[in-house]
Amino acid sequence: MPISILPQDQNGQELFNQELFNAITSFFHTFGIGNLLRKCNAQKEKGVPVLDIFKYKLCNVFADRSMYMQQKTGAFREAFSKNTFYRFLNDPKTNWLRFTTLLSKKVADKVIPLTDDARVNAYVVDDSLFERTSCKRTELGSKVFDHVSMKYRKGYRLMTLGWTDGNTFLPVNSSLLASSKEDNLIGPVCDCDGRSLAAKRRRLAQMKKTAQSAGHHADYVLFDTWFSSPAQLIAVKELGLDSIAMIKKSSRIYYEYEGELLSINKIFGICKKRRGRSKYLLSVNVMVGKDHKIPAKIVCVRNKKNKKDWIAFICTAPDLSEEEIIRIYGKRWQIEVFFKTCKSYLQLITECHSLSYDALTAHVAIVFTRYLMIAMEQRRCEDDRTLGEIFFFFTDELADITFGESFRIIITAMIESVCAIFQPTEEQISMFIEMFVGRLPDYIRNSLTKAALAA
Repeated sequence: MPISILPQDQNGQELFNQELFNAITSFFHTFGIGNLLRKCNAQKEKGVPVLDIFKYKLCNVFADRSMYMQQKTGAFREAFSKNTFYRFLNDPKTNWLRFTTLLSKKVADKVIPLTDDARVNAYVVDDSLFERTSCKRTELGSKVFDHVSMKYRKGYRLMTLGWTDGNTFLPVNSSLLASSKEDNLIGPVCDCDGRSLAAKRRRLAQMKKTAQSAGHHADYVLFDTWFSSPAQLIAVKELGLDSIAMIKKSSRIYYEYEGELLSINKIFGICKKRRGRSKYLLSVNVMVGKDHKIPAKIVCVRNKKNKKDWIAFICTAPDLSEEEIIRIYGKRWQIEVFFKTCKSYLQLITECHSLSYDALTAHVAIVFTRYLMIAMEQRRCEDDRTLGEIFFFFTDELADITFGESFRIIITAMIESVCAIFQPTEEQISMFIEMFVGRLPDYIRNSLTKAALAA
């Protein structure tokens, strides 16, 4: 006998709430979120614990209403007011960059034992547009260049450092970068004590693109053409890490090949290419830099989108094989999936409308925490679905009952009522059902047939 619609909906909602509560509670307990917040100066002065506010902000993405609408509809049942919530986000003393770094390190420590020791781990560095519709009152809001649309947009560049083992991507830390040029600044610049964390955070926002690592083990650093200058390759090498990057086809960037300074286009033009079905067209050893030179290997491959075109990669570990260079660089794509997931599902751009740079920094850190939680859940469950599908697995309620199923429930209830009152024989019941169904319109009969087959 099918159950009624109302209990099914309530049980489904309760099951969803319980699963979500268990997953979040387990994540908070496993990684000691409260201790991490205290280490990063996020402590209560009085009243509501910071962990309660943080948990509400973290979980708010799984609700179908914003805090404002929850208060309007009476669904907001937290023990703190909206002013307490905004004070938490605007607190300039909380070191959110350190928080995400420490949390991602703890998550990575759980992930690394799940992989083979021979597997290559890598840092991935990239930036993405953090767009704002208006920046006149948004602190440090700027005109920033979007290299996807090749136009200037309002907002920030979200500079991100991530870590990957090839299966799981973990955001390590980030910085919302404003323009370093005063002409491109739109929003106000607030004065802070130069020794404070808030001042350091704002100075970092107006520096050239930077990312910081902290304790993660990685073999290589991966980045695209926007960061693959010789100076960047040398700077990473001085940190004790090798780089694998896509080369920008610029006539102003030179590499030393056989004693001559040549651009990548010149090197590709004068060198003999491999024929047949080779995985790469060309592989040459070069020297990178001016005063301080380091050895590197350039590998050119066909562009799959345009067979007449080619793409070049550079690796500062020249002993690495060409196949490995190509394979390892493929892991860089995970950061693009990460940006897409954060923007489309985790409300990176749409949720926070604060004008404070401190609040925006806090919001980004909490979105990164959401991603870390889902990434860990994906790894723990060994689920092959994408992060977007896992997100909807967390948030979707049970599917609404179909028309055919509803009608079948009504007929079953009617037959049981007839049997209880008139007590007919099985032959009379069959005749009654046949006559009743025979008088129904065709589209209802078809729906009942499909529902009966599905059952």
